[in-house]
Amino acid sequence: MTCSTELQGLIDDLTAEAGRDRPTKETPEVGIVMGSDSDLEVMSGAHDALTELGFAEVTDSENPPDARFTFETYVVSAHRTPGLMYVYADSAADRGLDAIVAGAGGKAADLPNMVASIAFPIPTIGVPVQEKSVDSVIGMPTGAPIVAVDAGKSFNAALSAVQILAREHDELADRLLASHEERQDDVARASRELHERGTPAYRDEVEE
Repeated sequence: MTCSTELQGLIDDLTAEAGRDRPTKETPEVGIVMGSDSDLEVMSGAHDALTELGFAEVTDSENPPDARFTFETYVVSAHRTPGLMYVYADSAADRGLDAIVAGAGGKAADLPNMVASIAFPIPTIGVPVQEKSVDSVIGMPTGAPIVAVDAGKSFNAALSAVQILAREHDELADRLLASHEERQDDVARASRELHERGTPAYRDEVEE
C-alpha cells in the first residue's frame, strides 16, 4: 500500500523511536489513540484524568517533559491509515508504553480491537466514543482480550491505565488514592450543604 509523504514520515518517526534505547523515565507510559480528531471531545477526558494525576504529555520525543510519568496522543485510523495503526501498536512496547487507551466511534469502531490484538500483551482499554460503538469495541473473541469502558468514558479508561501502572509504582497508587479521597470529600461536602441548606436553596445555587 502506498503512503503519502506526511503519513510515511509519521510511520518512520514511530519506527525510529522504537529503535532507540531510551531510559524508561524518558518514554511515555500511556498512549492515547483515537480514530479521528473528531473523537477528541470525548477522548480529552483521558488527557484530563492523566494530567490531574500528575502525568505530562509528550509532544517532542527528543525533549521529553521533566515529569516522571508521561503520555502521548495520536490520531490513528484503523480504516484510513491501517499501516500507521499497525506500526503504532506493533512498536508500542519498544517505545516504552505500558498501557494504551484507544477510542473510536461509529458502528465499525475497530481501532481499539485491532490495537489490542497487535500490541498484545500490552493492556488496551477501549473507549466507545458513541453508544453505537459499544458492541464493536467489546466484541473481541476469546483469547484476544480488551478492557472496555462505557461509551464516552475516556476519563475512566485513563484511570484504569494508571491502576495497572500503580501495581508497580507506589507513587501512582498514592496519587490514585488521594484523587479518590478528594472525590469522596466532594460528595460529603455536597451532602452536608444540601442537608443544612435545604433542597430549594441548594437547587437554586446549583442552577445559577
